[in-house]
Amino acid sequence: MSKPKTLFEKIWEKHLVATLEDGTALLYIDRQLVHEVTSPQAFEGLRLTGRRVRRPDLTFATMDHNVPTVDRYNIKDEIARAQIEALTQNCKDFGVRLYDLNSDQQGIVHVIGPDLGITLPGTTIVCGDSHTSTHGAFGALAFGIGTSEVEHVLATQTLRQKPAKTFQVEFRGKPGPGVTAKDLVLKFIGLIGTAGATGHVLEYTGEAIRALSMEGRMTVCNMSIEAGAKAGMIAPDETTFEFFRKVERPFAPKGKDLEAAIAYWKTLPSDAGAVYDKTLVIDADKIAPQITWGTSPGMVIDADGLIPQPDKVPGLSKKDAEHALEYMGLKPGTPIGEVPVDVVFIGSCTNSRIEDLRAAAKVFQGRKVAKGVQAMVVP
Repeated sequence: MSKPKTLFEKIWEKHLVATLEDGTALLYIDRQLVHEVTSPQAFEGLRLTGRRVRRPDLTFATMDHNVPTVDRYNIKDEIARAQIEALTQNCKDFGVRLYDLNSDQQGIVHVIGPDLGITLPGTTIVCGDSHTSTHGAFGALAFGIGTSEVEHVLATQTLRQKPAKTFQVEFRGKPGPGVTAKDLVLKFIGLIGTAGATGHVLEYTGEAIRALSMEGRMTVCNMSIEAGAKAGMIAPDETTFEFFRKVERPFAPKGKDLEAAIAYWKTLPSDAGAVYDKTLVIDADKIAPQITWGTSPGMVIDADGLIPQPDKVPGLSKKDAEHALEYMGLKPGTPIGEVPVDVVFIGSCTNSRIEDLRAAAKVFQGRKVAKGVQAMVVP
């Protein structure tokens, strides 16, 4: 009888090309997402060595980091403009599909991947961006890589990686009213600190996770990197399958092919009895809405809480906490609700999907931005 396997182990073994002499693995990469910031040197490396992109059909490029919210075609920053121009030329030279500023499918790379069906359960996905973990919401093994690794994948469609450890995070029970996916993951980060999951691939499980929409799951997996993790994953289920059934997505299987894919996807969840290197159980019904008060996501408290004393911040030295409090201009013991709001930003690759924007719009309905507050929305 075979040993029970985790979701991570199943995908890792399926994509293992070879185990090298030093113990590292050579993994096959199903998809590479490319943007304008971490790709110029990678393409230049190919050009200098006379190499081509091995699988342009599995490489997807878009501009997202340097695109202005207003007047997107008149980019004033010289470096930003140069990077966008370089991506345009590189994609043309190497035959890579590009969703440029003129495309109605251009957007934040971690948003358009799922929207277009590029992101699929059971796949390996990389991008030169730390928040590539977002795609793990679909049961994919997705993680950020450096520019030299971007070049390696472009040239070989493989990547050398050290095997990661596994970390199960189970959210038991149902969260209360007003508690969102971001509250769940912020609570988790607050408990273990921003380095608590270093060297691990997280798998989020439990009733509270299963109740989340795909958008909510993407938020949770997106922030895995803020806990120090390599990646974050959620096993595919009926919510995942409906994401592909309800909307026909250009790069996702369709019709009978989709049903065949779903039959395979149903084999991906971790087996009963699978052993993780670490586990943590969190009572979701005891989680309140969360607010970060400091300079990192680990500096988090309940929305009705008090700014903590510097010697009472989990995972942080008193000295570091004092520096954060000083930088933020906050006094310990102050109710967080009494701290004035200067700027509101609604967007980012963590929370910029239509579900998030509708939630924000509901709050704004019938109201106006308060005097002295700057509010920005970036879909």
